[in-house]
Amino acid sequence: MSGKLWSPSEASGGAGLRVAVIDSGVAPGHPHVGALACGISLVGDDRADTVDRLGHGTAVAAAIREKLPEATLVPVRVLDRTLATSARMLADAIVWAVEDGARLVNLSLGTRNAVHVPIFEAALSAALVRGALVVSAYDDGEVQWYPGSLAGVLGVVVDPSCPRFSLAVSASADGPVGASPWPRPIPGVAAERNLSGVSFAVANATGLIGRLLGARPELRTADEIRQVASGSMR
Repeated sequence: MSGKLWSPSEASGGAGLRVAVIDSGVAPGHPHVGALACGISLVGDDRADTVDRLGHGTAVAAAIREKLPEATLVPVRVLDRTLATSARMLADAIVWAVEDGARLVNLSLGTRNAVHVPIFEAALSAALVRGALVVSAYDDGEVQWYPGSLAGVLGVVVDPSCPRFSLAVSASADGPVGASPWPRPIPGVAAERNLSGVSFAVANATGLIGRLLGARPELRTADEIRQVASGSMR
């Protein structure tokens, strides 16, 4: 996407910030992630089983941790052994995360089916009441995704030209922000052999927004974040 590049100038490491990672779980003790808070699994019988069996959630969490070394990361597992879940489970995960105290909710997932909009809107209302911000995929390059394209969400699109520590923001301070699709680099592995995609663009955006919120906790909504990033609000 076209737009000016922005990175938080008053950055913090995220101390005191609680970030929920709704995904496939997170590998405990991974060197790129570090310590985790107790989370929840909404799949399977063991609600405490947030171990990542796919690697996707761990890579997402690592991209967030890189930018927020002091934040509290909370795994919320909605995927088991495939990249498939239900809209209802995603909505339930958002509600659980904000009730658990998350200030930021990273949702590198979504659906194209507009029939699920009402359940997402209900979950987003719960997030708004508690002052939590959901960051999610806006589209896949062709079709808009939900909940990432709904009002109140900070939607993210892939921008391969965007540095990993910046966001691309439109001058109108409206719509999605652009972010790099590359996750945290792996030493000794070429970038083109690493994972990439909108999932990691969302994670990069979450980490950068968390750095801003750590320094400016009074910011409450996606619109306020866009306004600060576009320069229309200080």
